[in-house]
Amino acid sequence: MFRKYIYNYYIMWNIIIIKKLIMDNVKDNTVKVVFFSLLLDLLAFTMILPLLPTLLDHYKALDNNGLYSIISNHVQSLRIFFNAPDKVDTVLYGGFLGSMYSFLQFLSSPIIGALSDTYGRKPLMILCLIGITLSYLLWALSKNFGIFVLARFVGGISKGNISISMAIISDVTSPEKRGKAMALVGIAFSIGFVIGPMIGAFFAWISRGNKNETWYIAPALFACLLATSNLLYVIYNLKESLPAKCRAKTALGGIKEAMVYINPIDLFQFTSVSGLNNEEQHNLKILGRTYFVYLFIYSGLEFTLTFLTHHIFEFSSMQQGWMFLGIGLIMAILQGSWVRRVPPHKTRSIAELGLWLIIPAFVCIGIAKNTIMLYFGIFLFAVSTAMVVTCMMTLVTRIGPEYQKGTITGIFRSLGALARAGGPILASAGFWCFGNTTTYLIGAVFLLLPPLMLRTISSL
Repeated sequence: MFRKYIYNYYIMWNIIIIKKLIMDNVKDNTVKVVFFSLLLDLLAFTMILPLLPTLLDHYKALDNNGLYSIISNHVQSLRIFFNAPDKVDTVLYGGFLGSMYSFLQFLSSPIIGALSDTYGRKPLMILCLIGITLSYLLWALSKNFGIFVLARFVGGISKGNISISMAIISDVTSPEKRGKAMALVGIAFSIGFVIGPMIGAFFAWISRGNKNETWYIAPALFACLLATSNLLYVIYNLKESLPAKCRAKTALGGIKEAMVYINPIDLFQFTSVSGLNNEEQHNLKILGRTYFVYLFIYSGLEFTLTFLTHHIFEFSSMQQGWMFLGIGLIMAILQGSWVRRVPPHKTRSIAELGLWLIIPAFVCIGIAKNTIMLYFGIFLFAVSTAMVVTCMMTLVTRIGPEYQKGTITGIFRSLGALARAGGPILASAGFWCFGNTTTYLIGAVFLLLPPLMLRTISSL
């Protein structure tokens, strides 16, 4: 009863914030359409989170001579060498899928964004949503691990809709209103990452005791239904936000510029950013490297958390859904009531505090032998997350001239995608080889770097 009360309170609270942001900041319908499109997309995307460990166990038991078995035969000798338990093989496969998905998004998003500068936002948005819908249909048809991998591949390479959504918001809002309009994107993520896993957990709950070979079809088809609804919604409601006279003449130049967002050397050096003095250039590089190191290690825990609770604490999918609800609730309350009101002169210190808090979170989760210690670590994890990303992005927006803001934030998004492409596979490999405790404690040691790096920047 208490859980239902908290859940209903969370939904009502977000509805009030959404209505206020929309009514206060948006004169036309475009940002509303973008918000609801993102919400539908994220609900479908996050449904799989509590289901993934069970899904991989399912393919492991089912796939006797398929892709899973072929890969498994190659890793058996390594498993014996590292004395890795057989039951956590799925962690390694999950890490591979998570990193593949993020890496494909890292590659495709800048190119899709460049194409949208030439051919318009709406056509490319529709193309992305068709690919996403197809990926869920492939999931529903995935009778073996190979088809499931193909589904994740198609989904990852089609995930440029988020970058296009931000471009659309930039097209239709003034610089003064843009920050508040972008807050809708954060709220869409917050709601999606709370309700989506709960939907996935609900499907797992209704199929409990009936885990036949096709149990995953129901959640996959529901995700496909959400994606199809999103596609039709965008086709009929989204107006083109980039007039023909404002478009690039050819896509080739835009794609060449997009390569800057894919080349790691250019990313870390911010070579495409101009108009900065030496101090600003130094601060920007330090912030970029701090953000990358933090997110690389952070994404490893974030991704392996469901496998930890599944294999070590034997959480059901429904329990994992409640776990995500708790994380999202803590983040939403902090971001809505405190973080967004942090005075400008305290933004850096709050970001640094959040970077320090993630260290004991890793330690507590890594050494947890009972759910009390686990929940305490998750609480610190959620508090830190609410503080770090928002404050880091706020610091970034203070650097450089106005005409370079889009380039700077675009590079930071690419650094984040690159970090998420490497973090899950490395953490999953460590989990598989050395166990969760060693992996998280090593992560905690390396997490000493980001707050120390942040201290070397000049005052912002």
